[in-house]
Parts: sequence; C-alpha cells; structure tokens
Amino acid sequence: MDKAAIVKLGAVASASVCALFGGVVLAQYIFTKKKKAGRKTKIIEMMPEFQKKTVHIKDPERVEEIICGLIKGGAAKLQIITDFDMTLSRFSNNGKRCPTCHNIIDNCKMVTEECRKKLLQLKDTYYPIEIDPNLTIEEKFPFMVEWYFKSHTLLIEQGLQKDKLPEIVRESDACLREGYEHFFDKLQEHNVPMFIFSAGLGDVLEEIIRQAGVYHPNVKVVSNFMEFDEHGVLKGFKGELIHVYNKHDGALKNTEYFKQLKDNCNIILLGDSLGDLNMADGVPNVENILKIGFLNDKVEELLEKYLDSYDIVLVKDETLEVPNSILQKIL
Repeated sequence: MDKAAIVKLGAVASASVCALFGGVVLAQYIFTKKKKAGRKTKIIEMMPEFQKKTVHIKDPERVEEIICGLIKGGAAKLQIITDFDMTLSRFSNNGKRCPTCHNIIDNCKMVTEECRKKLLQLKDTYYPIEIDPNLTIEEKFPFMVEWYFKSHTLLIEQGLQKDKLPEIVRESDACLREGYEHFFDKLQEHNVPMFIFSAGLGDVLEEIIRQAGVYHPNVKVVSNFMEFDEHGVLKGFKGELIHVYNKHDGALKNTEYFKQLKDNCNIILLGDSLGDLNMADGVPNVENILKIGFLNDKVEELLEKYLDSYDIVLVKDETLEVPNSILQKIL
C-alpha cells in the first residue's frame, strides 16, 4: 500500500471515530435534555412535606407550574381563601372526633339534654347526606338548608347568652390543626389577606382564633353570625344562611371585598368539602389558584372526586405542613 493510500485510509478511520464520538456526545446531550425536560416537578421533589403518604396529587406538573407562579408573584400578589371547620380546625385528635363550631354549642352545658339529643339526631340524619358520594350537590342542597334551619331554631329556643361564649369555647375540645400558629403568623407578618369563609357559627369561630392568639388584622371572617337582643340573649341569625353547598352565592356577594384586593390575583384555597371549591368565585383577575383539599372521611369513596377537583388532596392529615411549606417558598 502506497503512502497516499495509507494517509487516505487514516483520514477515513479518523472521520469514522469522530463521527462515532460525536454521535455518542449528541445522543448523550439529547438524552440529558429529554431527562431535564421530563423533570418538571423539581420544587415539589425538593419539599419533604410533599413526600408524605397523606399527600395525593393527580397532576404534579400542573401543581409545580402553579406553585412557580405563586412564588414569582410573592407576598404582594397573594391572598388566602379558606374554610374553617375541619380545614383550619382538626377533624380528629388522638382518634377522637373534634367538634365543629356548631358542635361546640351543641355540647356545651348551656344547652339542655333534651335539645342536645335533638341536635345529635339531626346530625345523624343529615351528615351522612352531606358526605354521600352518590348524591349531587344539587340533591344535597335542600337537605343542608333543612338541617341548618332546624338546628338554628333549636339554639334560639335555648336562649344562649353572648357573654357565655368565651367560657363555652374555653371548655370545649376545639382544636386547630398542627402548625396553625406559623400559618396565621406568617400571613400576618407579610400582610397577606386571609378570608375565612365558614358555614359554621361566626361568633364561635372568632372566639376560637381569638383564644388561640391568631385573630390578626389581616383576617376577615364571613360566616353565620348570631343576633342577640339588648340583654345579650340569642334571638336569631344575621343575614342569609351560609351552608356547605351555597358558598358560590356567598362568594359572589363578597365581590366588593375581593375588588379591594384586585392586585392579590394569586390564591391558595383551602377546603374539606367539594362545596368549598367555589369560595373564590367572586375574585376578579385570578392569575394562579392552588386548591388544597383535606379529605377527612369516606376516603375510598371520595378520593377520586377530590383528586379531580383539588390540585392537592391531603388524606387524614391533621397538620398544615403542606400549606406552610408552600408559604415558606412564596414569602
């Protein structure tokens, strides 16, 4: 073989090696790019609170995108819209059911035993309807109205005294979720508006958070408030009834409040019922909304519906660890 042929052969071999090497590098580059492109949940993966078995997410990439939007907006664009009973308050503590705002009154010593039995009968009748996965919200609606009307009528008959409410709450088993101090205090520290929209009893709710030391100026409560006569005796309830499945209407009636917060276009919504999903309906110009649902009861029957409706579902989780971890990133 002459010298020219050898040089030519060497050049071909060199080109082949370069092509092979280049192909490997290119393949590695494409693989790396694809791998990076496929990992769109980096923030969630880095948050240990999201790795708990209680946390269920149907679409992690969507949640990641929303959280990124919330982080970008910061405190200036954020507002919180939340339910109270079994959302900010616990569903259970050490295996024992915790009372709702209504239950606190139902179980207090100011209520006669006869009245207490009637209230319990109403709960046993209507609560299964409230959480029945086989009934639509429209089908449940009239039963909720009936339940609230009957229970409120019984409470009015008891002649409850306004000045006894602090004592009633102190003696109750009212219990806020673990991490509530950090949640409330962090929002107050950064002046983030907090709208508590509850189908419970507003007077009891306010007393619970007041005694817990977290009724800060940034908190607004919309609920069923008692009306007392000149002697401080319960004579009725103010305004229109709020129950778990008419929060859409209530949200629209609070449009003026939300208009004042027109720059707070990023929302974290917290609820424990499918009826809570409509609490932000009165908010104009929403940019990002993250819906977090606490699933406390009938888990097997309701999990799929909750996953279809809430971005994050927390199953039998009695803490505010996940919301607090998100706030930590935003604020």
